[in-house]
Amino acid sequence: MHNIIYISTSDKLLNDFELAELLTVSRENNKAVDVTGMLLYAEGTFIQVLEGHKDDVQYIYKKVLNDYRHRNITELANSSINKRNFENWAMGFSSVNREVFSLFEAYIDPSDKSRFLSEEDTNAAIIILKSFAESNNMN
Repeated sequence: MHNIIYISTSDKLLNDFELAELLTVSRENNKAVDVTGMLLYAEGTFIQVLEGHKDDVQYIYKKVLNDYRHRNITELANSSINKRNFENWAMGFSSVNREVFSLFEAYIDPSDKSRFLSEEDTNAAIIILKSFAESNNMN
């Protein structure tokens, strides 16, 4: 198993319809190659975890890199994992406010474009994301 975590900014602020459309396509693409993960969106910023077999995760990540809606993409982690953390989701999703998003920025600093998460920070970020998902009954 493998994961990639990245942060990016949207080319524009997305409304609920645009987010739903993006999520529908992402879930279809991910499900087709058995990639799971989680996506958070806050006021124009995305944080995403992709997980699955390495080739499949890289295939989906390449789609993200070529997606006009994503700008300033910063890869934060690209590593082997023992097991999936979001195994039941083609793509779990939540739109959050900036205050909630700031909890993740302690580990994932979007202003530091050279930042690559240490294994410890990657694990901490995953724990925070999983806890957030569980406490908010994310879909």
